[in-house]
Amino acid sequence: MSDNCVFCKIINGSIPSEKVHETTNVLVFKDINPVAPVHLLLIPKKHIKSVNELQHSDGNIISELFEVASELGKSIPELQNNHRIIVSTGPDAGQVVEHMHFHLIGGRKLVWPPG
Repeated sequence: MSDNCVFCKIINGSIPSEKVHETTNVLVFKDINPVAPVHLLLIPKKHIKSVNELQHSDGNIISELFEVASELGKSIPELQNNHRIIVSTGPDAGQVVEHMHFHLIGGRKLVWPPG
C-alpha cells in the first residue's frame, strides 16, 4: 500500500467507493466519472504503480484481474459479449492514478480508435 495513492485509500476504506466485487487480491468499484453506462475500475489490492512495474511474481494478480473481468462481463447484462478492457500506462496514455488498474466499460456501442 502507498500512503499517497487514492486507490490504496479506497482499498483501506479511508475513501468511500461504490464497490461492485471484491476478492482477496482484487477490488472492483464504479468509476466516479463514467464514460459509458457501465464503467468499472478493477484494481489489484497490491500497490503496483503501472504495467511497467509488474514483476514475474505478480502473474497470479494479473490472472485474477482477467478472471474477474470475465466473470463481470458474463454476469452484468450490459456487458455481455460487448465490453472493452483498457489499461493505460503513463500520463501520455491517460493514466491519472499511479496504481495499475483496468477500466471495464460497456453498455453502449464503443468506437475505434478511442482517442
